[in-house]
Amino acid sequence: MSTLRKFLEKCNIDAEIAYEEPMAAHTSFRIGGPAEAFVKPRTAKATAALLAAARDFGVPVATVGGGANLLVADAGVRGVVLSTELLRGLSRRDDGSLYAEAGLPVVDLVRSAIRDGEAGLEFAAGLPGSVGGAVYMNARCYDREFADALLGIAYLDPLTLEPATATVERDAWAYKRTPFMPGGALAGALILGARFRLTHGDRAALEARAAELEADRATKGHFDYPCAGSVFKNDRSFGRPTGKILDELGFRGRRVGDAMVSPKHANIFVNAGRATASDMSVLIAQAIAEAKAAFGIELEPEVVTLGDF
Repeated sequence: MSTLRKFLEKCNIDAEIAYEEPMAAHTSFRIGGPAEAFVKPRTAKATAALLAAARDFGVPVATVGGGANLLVADAGVRGVVLSTELLRGLSRRDDGSLYAEAGLPVVDLVRSAIRDGEAGLEFAAGLPGSVGGAVYMNARCYDREFADALLGIAYLDPLTLEPATATVERDAWAYKRTPFMPGGALAGALILGARFRLTHGDRAALEARAAELEADRATKGHFDYPCAGSVFKNDRSFGRPTGKILDELGFRGRRVGDAMVSPKHANIFVNAGRATASDMSVLIAQAIAEAKAAFGIELEPEVVTLGDF
């Protein structure tokens, strides 16, 4: 029996546990080698217990949500991969706000709000990934971002591992920047859930808007192949979208193995079959290098890597 297996059995936490679990099954790219242990706690209490035990015994832990914007190494991930997938609660708070746990898929959150005739989240219709990941990244699309609708965030304090809450101070939230990212005031905290401020809206109008945005995503190729949406951030100082920059460099349709730039949109990189993390990394590196050489532009990936590259 492996040392890690013994550790997890000793922890005896309320969780689903799989060993040598292919991470390709848990990322929107459908790429990634095995996690030595893939653990899905069923409660926030179990999540904290796992993190505390791992800290005490020096076991590395990486946290994942819905697997969007995530590229996992072909060799996989040593230690524990903690998934928030089972934390999917959705409830109404006394102040009328909507509270969603971190593992709830964004599409489920949006559908629920629209079904209740509540406006403010329809911009995220069709957005892949989980609530926790979208909050962590301050996911943005169609000129709106998650911070626009956020009231507060529940998280585990990175030092004490006790539950805590934070309000949204807008000066700490920017274009795909949040206090939870490296260098932020809450770096290392694990997001448990978030409260959203919504307004009354017309259900039919909200459904129509959501359908319009989902159709636009389809036109851009978001659903043609496994992908992570936009690979690079759009830096407004560039004067034009990153997709346009890569178009000018002839990237549409370019491929390395089965890692391919979508023929429909040059900032969407897809898994056209059996792409490896190495294939995708090379393709991303080519885009960075060529944009730098041609225009002096430093493209910044949105995609987060996990494992040894």
